[in-house]
Parts: sequence; C-alpha cells; structure tokens
Amino acid sequence: MTGTAGTIAVAPPTVMARPASSRGTERLFAGGVTASGLLVFGLLGAIILMLLVGAWPALRTFGPAFFWNPVWDSIADDYGAGVMIYGTLATSLLALIIAVPLAMGVAYALTEIVPQVLRQPIGILIQLLAAIPSIIYGMWGFFILAPYIAQHVVLNVADFFVDVPVLNKVFDYGSGNNLFTAGLVLAVMILPLITAMFVEVLGATPVILKESVYGLGATRFEVIRHVALPYGKRAFIGAIMLGLGRALGETMAVTFVIGNATRLSPSIFAQGATISSTIANEFNEAGGGSLKLAALLGLGVTLFVISFIVLSISRALVGRRVEN
Repeated sequence: MTGTAGTIAVAPPTVMARPASSRGTERLFAGGVTASGLLVFGLLGAIILMLLVGAWPALRTFGPAFFWNPVWDSIADDYGAGVMIYGTLATSLLALIIAVPLAMGVAYALTEIVPQVLRQPIGILIQLLAAIPSIIYGMWGFFILAPYIAQHVVLNVADFFVDVPVLNKVFDYGSGNNLFTAGLVLAVMILPLITAMFVEVLGATPVILKESVYGLGATRFEVIRHVALPYGKRAFIGAIMLGLGRALGETMAVTFVIGNATRLSPSIFAQGATISSTIANEFNEAGGGSLKLAALLGLGVTLFVISFIVLSISRALVGRRVEN
C-alpha cells in the first residue's frame, strides 16, 4: 500500500520452514560424513601405533643408527635399514628418471600430434598397462627383461665406462637382477598413471595461449617449454609425486628382479633390496616376539616415514604457486 509520504510498504519475505524430515536427513548426513572421517583417522592412528609398538624392541636395541646401519644379519641378530632405504630410493628415482620423459612424450603426442582417430585406441592401450597385476610384471622382468639386460646392457655399458673414474663404479659389472632392472620395471608400472594425468593437464592448457605462441613462430618444443609446462606446473608435480608414491611401496614386481641382496653398492647394476621386498621375503621366517620381527616392523615404520615425507613435499610444492 502507499503511505502518506508516497512510499510503498513492502511486506517482509515469507521464510519457508524446512520440514522436520529434511532437517533430520541433514543431521544424519553430516554425522555420517564426520564419522567416516574419524574412522579413517582412527584406522591410520591404529596402524601407526601397531607399527611403533611392534618395532619398539628393535628401535630400543639399535637406536637411531637403525635407520642408516647397512648391516642386516639374521644370524647375529644385527639389523639396520640402511641398505633397504637406499634400494627403495634408488629404484624409485630411477623409475621417475625413465618414466617422466616417456610420459611427457606420450602425453604430448596424444594431445597434439597423433590423429584424432588414433588417440583413443592408443590411450586405451597405455591405460591397459595399469590393469596388469604386479606379479605379472615381476615374472616378465625375471624371465625376459633381466636376462636381456644382463647380456646386452650391463656388459656393454660397463665396458664403455670401465676407464672413466667414478662412473665405472656407478656402472660396474653385475647381473641382470639389479637395481636398474627394478627401476625399469617400476617405470613401466607407473607410466600409465603419470601419462593419464599429463594428458589431462596438457588438454586443459588454453588453446588460445598455444595458438598465440605458434603465431609468433614458436616450435612445438617451445610451446611445451614456455606455455604448457608453466601453465600446468603444479599439476605436473602432483602427477610425478603420485608416481613416486606408487613406486616406493611396490613389492612383488621388485622382489622378482632386484636380487634381494642386503649389501650396499654404488653400482646401479648391483643386486639390492628395498623395504617392501625385504619384508615380503623374510616376514615368514621371523618368529613371534623375535628381534627380527621387530626389525621388520621397524622397516614398516621407515617406509611410512618416507611416504609421509614425500607426501609433505608434494603438498608443499603443489600447494604453493610458483611465479615464473
């Protein structure tokens, strides 16, 4: 209605009350989500507590030196995680060195070079690599890849670097079951994961940016270097870290091809061991309550700490915007 001053009085809006059933559903949903989060947190805490309690006899006996002691002697009950930590990090880094350039090349080919009609079939074939069980990778590595590397790679590379100081230690003579073979198998295993994420990142790069740089006369490499990589840098780092996390915890495939020798060597062609392979090989031999069982659980704690550090680094790198 119109007041004496010519203003129009507007009635307050009517607030529709939510039905009691809707409020109950909302509370039920919120409670369920909260309970799920707490359950996951509780399970993680229980796993950590179980590992720490089980590993405490070994950690108490050997002290902090357990994490860098290179000796693993079941007869003398002298255990250290040094060799396993080195093997885990070495094979995982070798896998990244091999897989990341391949993943970038495949991803760029699928998004920019390969004809549209072939992109989906090739992408599906690459993704099928992720569906192969890890034990099949291990058998392939043991029966096919390791003998080939021993005959055609180790000998030729070692002969080439035999007179080069330092490098002749890194590429020393060895067998086909070695750190390099394990890293190569891991590279094939993490390739589909990293490639899939790289494809998504490259596909998300704005076309107008790429076309503008092409219009200035840039090559394909320059477009990748100056447009795609800076634009998706954080996503690329996240993909690489996910691949690293996958490689760190792999067990069966590595156990088949790494040689399972608990000795330290600077050569990538030497036999070695990882945390996961050592646990898989020796867990059945450890008696209940023995110091060896505690040491194996200590290896589990070590792998958890390494994974936590990698996750923290990933969060720090991905969560921070990098100025170019």
